[in-house]
Amino acid sequence: MSHFGIGIYQVKSSANVGVLWRGAYQLGAAFVFTIGPRYKPESADVFKTWQQIPLFRYNTFDEMFAAMPYATLLVGVEMGGTPLPGFEHPRQAIYLLGAEDHGLPPSVLARCQATVSIPAVRRASYNVAQAGTLVMYDRFVKEKQAEE
Repeated sequence: MSHFGIGIYQVKSSANVGVLWRGAYQLGAAFVFTIGPRYKPESADVFKTWQQIPLFRYNTFDEMFAAMPYATLLVGVEMGGTPLPGFEHPRQAIYLLGAEDHGLPPSVLARCQATVSIPAVRRASYNVAQAGTLVMYDRFVKEKQAEE
């Protein structure tokens, strides 16, 4: 059985967590998470996603890394990784997105077993919630195609 979770390192905007959380619910994530103290929960979720899949909050990257499920690979979502169209998603994965303003630091990227990037027409990076949703959608589509 495959499973995945997705989260943001040092998230800056609670709105991005809400958008990512809803996408995670729609696209089959087992959980979402944040790392760091910058996230403040808000109660604007009209779909009550919090009742469907859990949100874990970790103070540090090491705390999250120690809590990862057995045999689950950490996948960094960052420019310079394997382009998403050719990326083979691990059966068990945790996708980690970087902060809106700084991305993932080199110390975190060094501990990722894989790194994926999302091609774009423009040089500027995607919004963090958009990037996460695109990765989850790609995973969803590829899993459905494999079932056919």
